Amino acid sequence: MAQIIDPLPLDTSECSLCCYVNATSKIQIARITNIENWYFERVVFPGQRLLFEAMPKALLEIHTGMMASSILSDTIPCERLAVEDEADSSGPEKLVEDQDQADAIAATAGD
Repeated sequence: MAQIIDPLPLDTSECSLCCYVNATSKIQIARITNIENWYFERVVFPGQRLLFEAMPKALLEIHTGMMASSILSDTIPCERLAVEDEADSSGPEKLVEDQDQADAIAATAGD
């Protein structure tokens, strides 16, 4: 999966495909700031799934939008958001497992 906007730093040897689901009814900002020479920020609408590549040591900050501000509501290690790449899947059964994993992530994100 290519990230054309804000590509990972060139010295990145390992990165994972990650999935975050906004299980709230509010707009959120997903942000990674703890990786040197890389800044990642995306708007995540209610119910939206965000797929992105990141290093396992990256921390995804979730900022929940309020009237004229945002509040840091969660910080999640990207290693917890990692999903297997489609190239590693072994057929339709694997896709169902990935959907179950994404739903489990969505359930924990709402807590």
